[in-house]
Amino acid sequence: MNLKFDRVASVVFLMLGILIIVESQKISASAYGSQIGPSTFPFGLGIALIILSILLFFETVRHKAIYKSIEDKEGAKFSNYKQFLIIFISAVAYAFLLEKLGYLVTTFAFLLISFQTLERGKWVSSIIVAAAFSAIIYFGFVNVLGGSLPKFPL
Repeated sequence: MNLKFDRVASVVFLMLGILIIVESQKISASAYGSQIGPSTFPFGLGIALIILSILLFFETVRHKAIYKSIEDKEGAKFSNYKQFLIIFISAVAYAFLLEKLGYLVTTFAFLLISFQTLERGKWVSSIIVAAAFSAIIYFGFVNVLGGSLPKFPL
């Protein structure tokens, strides 16, 4: 864990949370008189992001001595950036391939790559969790909530 990276990330996520809250207030209110409009979910996500970023910041300040020994190890800083870069590239590829390959395939591949980047070697559990998560979310969103997600390319 890179203490400096976590501190900077917490500040960036705090600003992003504030931006999400401000922009969610620009979404028009529900036309049916309901108290819960389309801005409720983004507003809640913004609040959650702000709370989590504040917790991350205080955790990095509080545990500075513990993380200092981890930061001193050779290659730890490079390893964090390498993992971040792999997952970031995977997320960009996920966004571009979502419509072409469908939700199930791209989500499964993204999760599998992310799990293997963070914890190498546990292939069976990574495959099971990635497949189960993709299928459960797809089924729940499409069949239970009545939404639509990109299907298989066939």
